[in-house]
Amino acid sequence: MPSRPTIRRRLFWPGIVWAGILDVVLLFVFVLIGRGSHDEGFTVAGVLQTYWPFLAGLAIGWVAAMAWRHPFGLPLPGIPIWLITVVGGMLFRVLSGQGTALAFILVATLAIGILLVGWRALAALILRRRLRSHS
Repeated sequence: MPSRPTIRRRLFWPGIVWAGILDVVLLFVFVLIGRGSHDEGFTVAGVLQTYWPFLAGLAIGWVAAMAWRHPFGLPLPGIPIWLITVVGGMLFRVLSGQGTALAFILVATLAIGILLVGWRALAALILRRRLRSHS
């Protein structure tokens, strides 16, 4: 029966990669849903125009929260990644001449929070159960 540090070590590199992939993909899903709900179409240029500000915010969030240390962490790095992604995304949208209406900010904050923090909450439950079953 492996010890907890052994289990965590096995999850380390794949965990970083999967956490990053999940964040990037879920942010992309947010963009696709948003564009679809506003009938903005799904051109590559249009999707990328909407996506890149939030993707840049996500990258800054990962670095600022040092997400690679505990990629599945809920309070850290989950909450800082969420908030920095939203703030960074909105700032980059403003700098690139895109809209940031209050309703959009509120919906984006809620949706991105559910996606980026939500999967971490689910992962924490799964990992907790897995660790219990190995002890």
